[in-house]
Amino acid sequence: MERRELLKMITLATGGALIGGELLLSGCKINAKPEGIFSADDIAFLDEMAETIIPKTNTPGAKDAEVGKFMTIMVNDCYEAKDQKIFHDGLIKLEEASKKKFSSSFMKITAEQRKELLIELDKEAKAYQKSKKETEPNHYFTMMKQLTLFGFFTSKRGATEALRYVAIPGKYEGSVPYKKGDKAWATS
Repeated sequence: MERRELLKMITLATGGALIGGELLLSGCKINAKPEGIFSADDIAFLDEMAETIIPKTNTPGAKDAEVGKFMTIMVNDCYEAKDQKIFHDGLIKLEEASKKKFSSSFMKITAEQRKELLIELDKEAKAYQKSKKETEPNHYFTMMKQLTLFGFFTSKRGATEALRYVAIPGKYEGSVPYKKGDKAWATS
């Protein structure tokens, strides 16, 4: 699967435009912000949030693919300053939503509570996306979810263990039989 095709699929799955997508297609800028904007606690927080979206089952989860670290690199190197601010503020908003709903930090609530909270935020983000004007800022949870999906499925663990992967595919086969339960292909 080509990068552009994957980005289109992630965009469709999250119900909106891929934030920073034009930068991902053309390349990232180096050293957009100084090192250390995200703390180790932020990365752990992002890993837990991503693990809630893509939990470990019989395949690796988002934490196994170090999606939190990937997100910090993408936000620092590829997002515009206004989107970086939205993402950083989103960490605080997600934490506040957890405390409001469960009277506890996101890191301390159960996996089921995390899932419930993220489902609510996803619904909120989709509703916001439908009604948002072009000049209005992006929703932080849409950014987080898109980076989770993109980071996981382009990682070595995601591509080789969650998807079918052939490092050097043979001849082109336009029609391959599908068996119920087969994994999607990581390469085309």
